[in-house]
Amino acid sequence: MNRRVVITGTGLLTAVGLDVPSTWAALLEGKSGAGPITQFDASQFSVRFACEVKGFDPGLYVDRKEVKRTDRFAQFAIAAATQAMREAGLEESLGTVDPERFGVIVGSGIGGIHTFEEQHAKLIERGPSRVSPFFVPMFISDIAAGLISIRYNAKGPNYCTVSACASGAHAVGNAFRLIQHGEADVMIAGGTEATVSPQTTAGFASMKALSERNDSPETASRPFDAGRDGFVLGEGAGIVVLEELEHALARGATIVAEVVGYGQTADAYHITAPAEGGEGAVRAMLKAVKDAGATPDDVDYVNAHGTSTPANDKNESAAIRTALGSHAYDIVVGSTKSMTGHTLGAAGGVEAVITALVCREGKIPPTINLTERDPDCDLDYAAGGMVQRPVKLALTNSFGFGGHNVSLAIRRWDGE
Repeated sequence: MNRRVVITGTGLLTAVGLDVPSTWAALLEGKSGAGPITQFDASQFSVRFACEVKGFDPGLYVDRKEVKRTDRFAQFAIAAATQAMREAGLEESLGTVDPERFGVIVGSGIGGIHTFEEQHAKLIERGPSRVSPFFVPMFISDIAAGLISIRYNAKGPNYCTVSACASGAHAVGNAFRLIQHGEADVMIAGGTEATVSPQTTAGFASMKALSERNDSPETASRPFDAGRDGFVLGEGAGIVVLEELEHALARGATIVAEVVGYGQTADAYHITAPAEGGEGAVRAMLKAVKDAGATPDDVDYVNAHGTSTPANDKNESAAIRTALGSHAYDIVVGSTKSMTGHTLGAAGGVEAVITALVCREGKIPPTINLTERDPDCDLDYAAGGMVQRPVKLALTNSFGFGGHNVSLAIRRWDGE
């Protein structure tokens, strides 16, 4: 019999908040996190705005020496993990967890790109002797999981998932499976990304993936809108503490929500474009629903991948209609990327936290900037503002370049 897995801690860093309470409040209010890029001079770029994390002080989470030896993406992960561990009540009571049954999986699609760019510039301009000895451990994607495990003496499963924009969701799903199948009791899981850099911005802009609404950044991320012209590059981290139910109850933990299903598929179709009709997404959602022991009619909310790209939003809407049938018109589908931007490998972790809060609070953040409905996107996207209604079972979708699809099923915790 599979063991039950609950969320006992959450942590967030986003363009609209530096923790869970501030991010959640901003999302419910429909605040955009987009603005002009401040991390480098973007004046010569075709895209000059992004959803940056604002006012982040890594010194609140790591000492001065460690700040210099960690990339921004790893600092984000440590900060969100610290928040989650504190909420779970585990930071000061690690003795309640067997280290060998305590693991960390943190996904990142790109890793330490800031470090890579800085050190490559040193190599070209000043020669190989000027490259930092910390270059490799600072930029490798798995270092975030490694640093968190060192911090909390987590000696169980430890690695990084790398599946583009599905990375964070794969991390949460894999951690869920490890606990469910008895290989761990507690897992720190989620995603982190800090890619508002010259190389990444130029690359995404070159492939015409980004919105070019430089004159109005706050309205640029417009999922499901007829006028959408690409996603807004975001950064941040989303981390959950997952725990086996009896383990959580035994130590009196407060439960946020329960993870009940995980579906993962591949399109096997194209390097960047989704399969027609979202065929792979359909299978992922149905697998998650079946894994939850539920039916499509039980789903109350879908936190959509909802990137604001022409191809994703049309195909994801079609996928939701196919997976849920006529019931798709009875639920709310939302894209919080309309406010946070697309945080790439962090998105699955960020949106797992948000979906858990939706289940707990019965409040659904709006999809902002949806002013002219695309005829191919005909569901209820909460375009009019925050929606208040009970949500017992929710899905959160994450899809990545390469055809990776993940859907997580999260259930409201009712105490039984």
